[in-house]
Amino acid sequence: MPKIPEKIHELTVGQLAARSGAAVSALHFYEAKGLITSRRTAGNQRRYGRDTLRRVAFIRAAQRVGIPLATIREALAELPEERTPTHEDWARLSETWRAELDERITQLNRLRDHLTDCIGCGCLSLDTCVLSNPDDTFGEHRSGSRLLVERRRRR
Repeated sequence: MPKIPEKIHELTVGQLAARSGAAVSALHFYEAKGLITSRRTAGNQRRYGRDTLRRVAFIRAAQRVGIPLATIREALAELPEERTPTHEDWARLSETWRAELDERITQLNRLRDHLTDCIGCGCLSLDTCVLSNPDDTFGEHRSGSRLLVERRRRR
């Protein structure tokens, strides 16, 4: 990993990519989504503050555990003066995300447990299929393949 001299307070997009492990295209995407910011030089080149390294690390860690970018952006926007997240920030935010992650894990476990049932089904019982109709939420309205046809028409 290339070392950036301490006297350099701003990084090029290439330096930021090399140090953070994120692709240049990912950094541009993060910037377009408002997760990180840069300033432009007279030659219209991006320059990122050194603290952007920590923001990118924060974003990537949150993504690895399945947090959507919109949720990450909201969390970063709550920080005063859009400062770099600290250990305490991560602890507070990860606690609020824990319930959401626990719910996703429960859903995935339920889908995994019913996956073998689906293989033998042949999708002949869409009104009771746990993959097409989780928790039978559509069963309150109608049953069977008519629901799939109706959903396609709405699109």
